[in-house]
Amino acid sequence: MEMNQNETKSGNQNERTMAILAHILGLFTSFVAPLIFYLVLNEQPYAKEQAKESLNFQITVIIGYLIATFLTFIVIGVFVFFVLAILNIVFCVIAAIAASKGDNYRYPISIRLIN
Repeated sequence: MEMNQNETKSGNQNERTMAILAHILGLFTSFVAPLIFYLVLNEQPYAKEQAKESLNFQITVIIGYLIATFLTFIVIGVFVFFVLAILNIVFCVIAAIAASKGDNYRYPISIRLIN
């Protein structure tokens, strides 16, 4: 079945907006906003799925920051902090762009703790 130009792959405009917010707010609130979206968006399956992806990624970033904290004792942790911050920004922006198109985005580096 082919989709015409006006159809999206997943979710209506409201769901896509919620999915975008779940990804972008993860930059500013860490896991808090994605967790709230995941718990509240039961009637919007696309947005809930994207909130779950964002939540898993933000938990992975927190784990990375904890590891980087221990690695600061051998100096490499400072570099790891910087890399994690850049990856967090880049992947969240890519995910938000994909969500705006209705694509199901999966972060390439993420521990899937929430199924």
